[in-house]
Amino acid sequence: MPALDMSESAQILAIEDEESIRDMLTYSLERDGHQVIAVPNVTSAKKVLASSPIDLAIVDWMLPGGSGLEFVRAVRGKETTRALPVIMLTARTDEDDIAAGLDAGADDYVTKPFSPKELNSRIKALLRRSRDHLDSNSTLQVGPLQLNTQTHRAQCESLDIELGHTEFKLLRFFMENPERVFSRDQLLDHVWGHGTFIEERTVDVHILRLRKILKPAKADKMLQTVRGAGYRLSGKT
Repeated sequence: MPALDMSESAQILAIEDEESIRDMLTYSLERDGHQVIAVPNVTSAKKVLASSPIDLAIVDWMLPGGSGLEFVRAVRGKETTRALPVIMLTARTDEDDIAAGLDAGADDYVTKPFSPKELNSRIKALLRRSRDHLDSNSTLQVGPLQLNTQTHRAQCESLDIELGHTEFKLLRFFMENPERVFSRDQLLDHVWGHGTFIEERTVDVHILRLRKILKPAKADKMLQTVRGAGYRLSGKT
């Protein structure tokens, strides 16, 4: 076996009510060098988050004591866990379900039955992105628009801007790459994650949502449509 890259190992919280899948997750993740705390329900998961340092969470949708979707929303709503990387692992495969999971705040969405090898690749990619963002400058600025990547707070001309999780990720990516034009496919790969099977129209929906959020601060015109090419964020309006 190849040597483990310990820079990509993590303490992972796995929330799965089916014992056989929970055991398989634990085995495969530990084999890949991770430490795993596996629990069967939301109540236990909340206790773990309150008492243990967690680098990433894997969350089933249908769970006792509250759905995985509600758990993800709760994670995103708390300052202490807002930036926690989350993968939803579920048998729900409809595009609307995938969109709902990502909109709730999941960073990636893996459907059952799943490949442990593919799951570990997605975990590594998500951990790298998360650690890169932690290592980078916590404050981004394009024109009058500012974004704190640690607190997820945005401001424009001293006005506070409230962002949902997906809109935060989209705005952060644009602000890390100002003036560059990105196609819908590129935005899907960079913001939603490579291999996430949702339609390009999802990008258009979130662009519209982000513009609506930015409009009260008169920053919506910074997010520009480039006909036939895609979208860009520009400080030159």
